[in-house]
Amino acid sequence: MFISMQFYMMTMYDEIWDGPLETLQFFGTTEYGNKTISTFAPQEFFRDVNEKRDVDVQLIWEQQCSPIIDQLRSQCSISPLTLWENVFGYLLWHYYMFFENPALEDKAKNDWKLLKDPVIWKVFSAKEYLHFYLKDRDLADLLNTTVRTTCCFSKDVPGLQKCGFCPQVK
Repeated sequence: MFISMQFYMMTMYDEIWDGPLETLQFFGTTEYGNKTISTFAPQEFFRDVNEKRDVDVQLIWEQQCSPIIDQLRSQCSISPLTLWENVFGYLLWHYYMFFENPALEDKAKNDWKLLKDPVIWKVFSAKEYLHFYLKDRDLADLLNTTVRTTCCFSKDVPGLQKCGFCPQVK
């Protein structure tokens, strides 16, 4: 959710969080009656987006998302694809909503293009996970479909259900 919110903040407010990952704080809380983990990002590290937005997109993918995924994988045996798809599910919804907003549509489409840019992805990954996830389809075509290729495990958390994008048999 943190990474998805980075791109949400970028498109919605022209602002991102650009601090040391070590300063992110995680804590347990209850949301909608379910226990969950929340993230706190210190306020002093929020800044305006660079004029060259691709620089900030690459920063988020390469210096935030990828290291967080690597750290999670160092602590448990989970597929990188599962973790990337967890990020993409939220992105899909956020950008679909942005595209429906006339005040944000143009900026959102530009940002979305940057999020998918193969040049940016090649700098830090041998795989273009977002391209694989989207399968060259429009966002509207992916909502309420089985877009994921892996299960996010929400079904295994007490009180939660299988997500709407789950590839497992319904």
